[in-house]
Amino acid sequence: MNTTISEPTVGPGPPGVAGPADDALLARYQALAASDSICWGARYRKIHLLGKGGQGVVYLSEQQGTDLFRLPVAIKIFSPELYRDAASYDEDMARVADITSRVALVQHDNLIDLHNFIAHDGIRVLVMEWVDGYDLRKLLTARMLERTRERLSPERWQHVRQVILADGPQQTRLKPGVAIQILRECLAGLAALHRDGIVHGDLKPANIMVKRTGNAKIIDIGSAMDIGKAQRRRMWSPTYAAPEVLAGGEATPHADLASLGYVLVEMLAGQCPFDGIDERRALLEAKLQFEQRLRDILPPEVVANDLLMYICQKLTAANPSKRFASAQAADVGRKGAAAFHRQLVKGDLASEYVNDLRHWLEDLD
Repeated sequence: MNTTISEPTVGPGPPGVAGPADDALLARYQALAASDSICWGARYRKIHLLGKGGQGVVYLSEQQGTDLFRLPVAIKIFSPELYRDAASYDEDMARVADITSRVALVQHDNLIDLHNFIAHDGIRVLVMEWVDGYDLRKLLTARMLERTRERLSPERWQHVRQVILADGPQQTRLKPGVAIQILRECLAGLAALHRDGIVHGDLKPANIMVKRTGNAKIIDIGSAMDIGKAQRRRMWSPTYAAPEVLAGGEATPHADLASLGYVLVEMLAGQCPFDGIDERRALLEAKLQFEQRLRDILPPEVVANDLLMYICQKLTAANPSKRFASAQAADVGRKGAAAFHRQLVKGDLASEYVNDLRHWLEDLD
């Protein structure tokens, strides 16, 4: 039997059936479809403040479209406060616009998605993905551990304590398998940035989001810069900066690895390794001598694992040339993070880390 598929009938009929189009409306459609560019305004309603830093403020906002369309986004409003004049602000914003447009093209699952960079009365605004989850800084607080304890059954709490987290000296610490899972996803995002000639420049717990899906994303691209290109103005956090950056050198892919290494140590140790060190000279000295301090900072279960210690030492080596050759090498290279996960599998100690993280975050709601 032959089946014939016919075109929709054009003519008067009930709602939902194609009929004669309004001539003016049809003409506007045809003009819009044929035009080389489309321009329209966008409206964003602020919902609440997400964060505030040296570059400005970030709000959870709602992008409002036509016919009740709503999309949650994050908007970062860049402050001109720290610039000497409007010209220097405009110059730096041009750099940010160039970098963010390039990062937007990377489209990596472990990097924040960037939607637009606009000017409102001369003030620059970055429109980006709203990441539904928690930043790592917040997840590592003692309050999150207590919140988890309050909300779980005794059996579920026992599982979380065995697989995900535990008490640390100052804050919550993550179990090695989970910490390495977050590290690996950050390394994958970094590798994608570095392949495109970009360094992040400000990796720290507050700039790593753990989504409710259990996956990690690197956020805040405002400090990113071209590899090997000197910047007149740099914004970074001294606590997590590589020693060569603290000493006045340029940010490089190896500097990103050191920053991420300090984050890994913090996840494993339950304390910021440089907490309380505010003076720059003392901070630089602490980082140059960091390898000698590692065994005192990390818990016994980490110190006892040679491979895990090697990863920590290799990421945070004072000499950049002694670090892993690249983010990809730190992840999947010999004696990299993937090797530690394989070690757990062989020892029957592995778990579904992303699912474990997802279930934990669900428990926090």
